[in-house]
Amino acid sequence: MATPKFPHVTPSFHAVLKQRVNKYFEEQKKSTTGGWRILSKGMILVAALTTTYIVLMLVQMPVWVALSLSGLMGLLIATIGFNIMHDGGHGSFSKYAFVNKLAALTLNILGGSAFMWNQKHNVIHHAYTNVHDVDDDLDAGIFLRLSKHQPKLGIHKVQHFYFWFLYCLLYLFWIFYSDFGKYFSRQIGSLPLKKMSLKDHLSFWIGKLLFAAVFMIIPIYVHGFLSWMIGFLVMTMLSGFVLSIVFQLAHTVQDTAFPLANEVTGKMDDEWAVHQLKTTANFATRSRVISWLVGGLNFQVEHHLFPRISHIHYPAINKIVKEACAEFNVTYIEYRTLGKAVASHVGYLRSLGQMV
Repeated sequence: MATPKFPHVTPSFHAVLKQRVNKYFEEQKKSTTGGWRILSKGMILVAALTTTYIVLMLVQMPVWVALSLSGLMGLLIATIGFNIMHDGGHGSFSKYAFVNKLAALTLNILGGSAFMWNQKHNVIHHAYTNVHDVDDDLDAGIFLRLSKHQPKLGIHKVQHFYFWFLYCLLYLFWIFYSDFGKYFSRQIGSLPLKKMSLKDHLSFWIGKLLFAAVFMIIPIYVHGFLSWMIGFLVMTMLSGFVLSIVFQLAHTVQDTAFPLANEVTGKMDDEWAVHQLKTTANFATRSRVISWLVGGLNFQVEHHLFPRISHIHYPAINKIVKEACAEFNVTYIEYRTLGKAVASHVGYLRSLGQMV
């Protein structure tokens, strides 16, 4: 299918934003990448995950301690995804391309595919956020209705009750089904997948085999199948829920829009940057703890406008974006707390389950 086009307008909100943000970095004499701050964070998180894994493999402990450490591993996997893989995939982790590549490839070690993520997230989701039948993030099959443009089934009337469990399954679905579905169908949703090179194929399969060896075969050999299965489910389900809820709070809430392209022209109503403001929301931006853990993805507006800028700079450019929005009369969507954002997401799912 043909992808939608965004109009070029004058004066351009996006051009003004870029000019002001570029000026900020020039005046502050700062790099747009993460520098030592994100590198040190990455080292802490990788060391924490590695240590937790080794302790689980080598130390005899009570069941409740083992399950707690399995849950901690799940949280660390999600946090590494937010802080290392995500910035690396966008080229904002480091000024060195090979370091960004290594950061992005942490996803392969953790069971995913950096190639598939780049196509699905960077290329499609960031360009066509919340656009029905294009943004694959809105496709949860028959299980969830995430857009008013999707058909409503009877089960959706109670989706605001059962979505919690489905989110816990995201990680398992991702590494064991979704990646393979894209790989063999050569499609992401309705769009064709970029042709994979030999290196891309090898990276895909080596990553899957490495994950199976580290997180499945070795633990089964050490602890037995049943113990591994329980710990593995705790790890993956907690990681899946955290990954899901953070990304859902950014786009599927009561105040975000789900615009469609004009059926005749194939164009969207708004220029790209305004579209991003209408389809994206921030949450809990005053919480340094949440910002640190989720890799600045609570500043989702700034991330979507400037994906190649590291998340450590989002609090600073947040002020610039808000000022420009006020000047251009563009709505800036933000929930002051995590609780309010979750409540809005639940309310959104509930309303979609009721409306036709």
